[in-house]
Amino acid sequence: MKSLFTFSLFLLGASGGFAAEAKPNVLFIAVDDLRPWLGCYDASLKGRSPNIDKLAASGRLFTRHYVQVPTCGASRCALLFGRRAGHFPADVGNDAIMKTAGKQPLPSMPAFFRKNGYRTVAIGKITHYPGGHGGKDWQEGPEELPGSWDECSMPCGPWKTPEAAMHGYAGGMGRAETKEKGKPPLTQVTEGDDKSCTDGWTAEAATARLKELAGEKKPFFLAVGFLKPHLPWVVPQGYAKADAGAMAPALAAGAVKPAFPSTWHGSAEFRQYGFNAGDPFASPEAVKRYREAYLACVRYSDAQVGKLLDALAESPASGNTIVVLWGDHGFLLGEHGVWGKHCLYEEALRSPLIIRVPRQEQAGVKSEAIVETVDLYPTLAGCAGLDLPEGLEGNSLAPQLRDAGAKSDGVAVSAWQEFVSVRDEGFHLVFSKKDAEHVELYDLAADPGEKVNAAEEKKEVVARMRGMLEEK
Repeated sequence: MKSLFTFSLFLLGASGGFAAEAKPNVLFIAVDDLRPWLGCYDASLKGRSPNIDKLAASGRLFTRHYVQVPTCGASRCALLFGRRAGHFPADVGNDAIMKTAGKQPLPSMPAFFRKNGYRTVAIGKITHYPGGHGGKDWQEGPEELPGSWDECSMPCGPWKTPEAAMHGYAGGMGRAETKEKGKPPLTQVTEGDDKSCTDGWTAEAATARLKELAGEKKPFFLAVGFLKPHLPWVVPQGYAKADAGAMAPALAAGAVKPAFPSTWHGSAEFRQYGFNAGDPFASPEAVKRYREAYLACVRYSDAQVGKLLDALAESPASGNTIVVLWGDHGFLLGEHGVWGKHCLYEEALRSPLIIRVPRQEQAGVKSEAIVETVDLYPTLAGCAGLDLPEGLEGNSLAPQLRDAGAKSDGVAVSAWQEFVSVRDEGFHLVFSKKDAEHVELYDLAADPGEKVNAAEEKKEVVARMRGMLEEK
């Protein structure tokens, strides 16, 4: 596959070949469990995410971005290797990177940038394990993504280890410590500033490193991963107070287990926690409280993103840096009777994606094209003017970055366990590779909430959409 050299010249205003210093930097921001509950996606949430909204206003927001797998590790594996799930038995689970990195035929995205002269730095949660190690306390053992990073770290602060920080509570307490006293609480409001929660430490380290990198001659690929709104929903008190009494979006109708076979599950990850604000499976008021706790975490994460973007704006790299904000998957907050991800409903597969390139055309205009996480590898490498490796499965988003109205191929493919999801402009098909009787088809125009299985009525659509997989 050839590089998007022409597009790269367009972005950078170059008139000839690239000099080393002309290559654009990349700031890649990953946010864990972030569904599109942001002001730039939903006008009813205006004011909840001012920093991300500001990025969207200066870049390209993709309204229909879908991940390859609705779980952290496998979604990030697809991102980093530019390939959909299904190539290896382990690539749909959270250990996807750890178990497949040595078998992948292509270099990871940061390894590819590193090979092409970039300094690659990861801070926070970019792979499944924050800091890049999956051994004891997630701070020992071999690298999760070997040969990819010049630097890879997880600022832990008082939590001391990445595993404790990942599920951190106030005072440096990890989830394992709270379990000694029963189920850990689902929500907590802490006293103190942003560093009373773990992402404040990541933001501090990332902004400091960004300032250093921006002063160097070598181009950088800086990936920063924030944890919230991942469970547990723990925030500094200022963010909880800001959302006190605010209305979360109403719970969608049909928020119960479907009557037909589906990828519904019993919210096992969510049920690990104690329902300290009521039982959301029985109380509408508890649903509201937990949705507002989630949104408070979004507000907190947005503030950390803002610190990073402000540091970039004030740096020498501000005019020559591609910025990406990506959610690793969505999260159901009661829809279909599910609290969590790990299923193939819209709310689990759709996540935010915002890209801003230097000299952005049509800044702030949204793209309605259906795009996928695997599209990011060819997009970013192409924008940097690099010759892409053969075998990447995504499509460059260069056309959509130039023109918000540009069409994509209009198809997104995802997977979970033995299930496959295929989505186009009008329908969403889910089927099992093991059970021929398990087929779900949703008519998105008539049934956007995905509550009615139309597979029996529209068998010709099922057949057509199965055929799309061969083209992907």
